[in-house]
Amino acid sequence: MSKVTETVEKLVTPILDELKLELVDIEYVKEGKDWFLRVFIDKETGVDIEECGQVSEKLSDKLDEIDPIPYNYFLEVSSPGAERPLKNGKDFEKALGKNVFIKTYEPIDGVKTFEGILSKFDGQTATVEIKIKTRKKSIDIPYEKVANARLAVVFS
Repeated sequence: MSKVTETVEKLVTPILDELKLELVDIEYVKEGKDWFLRVFIDKETGVDIEECGQVSEKLSDKLDEIDPIPYNYFLEVSSPGAERPLKNGKDFEKALGKNVFIKTYEPIDGVKTFEGILSKFDGQTATVEIKIKTRKKSIDIPYEKVANARLAVVFS
């Protein structure tokens, strides 16, 4: 984690705790010539634009006060959306029974990407039920081999 994202996490956590919101992710990225600081927040019932605005305003004041970022940047506070990233074990537990997309660091049975229903997670292994034509197959993915994971929207 970069120094900027660590600092922002320390600043935003008390704000989110006060508003009973959860930090999903922080990105500090350069796109073209512009820098973006993106803070993704959520709660069980989802966040609305007003909650994003409240967090943005309070965080912006803290960032202005401390000024930890040397460049001009755009601050964006938003919901992670329908394809929310799964960043830790708690996120995996919440995703049980949902459609997920998982990419691994190294192949498992010759494959590095998996999409299906997360049927089990015990902290060590994620079990994903995938469909191959008309058959269902369970794939056990060791948690330490997960490069990234997210919820996946299914279009019927």
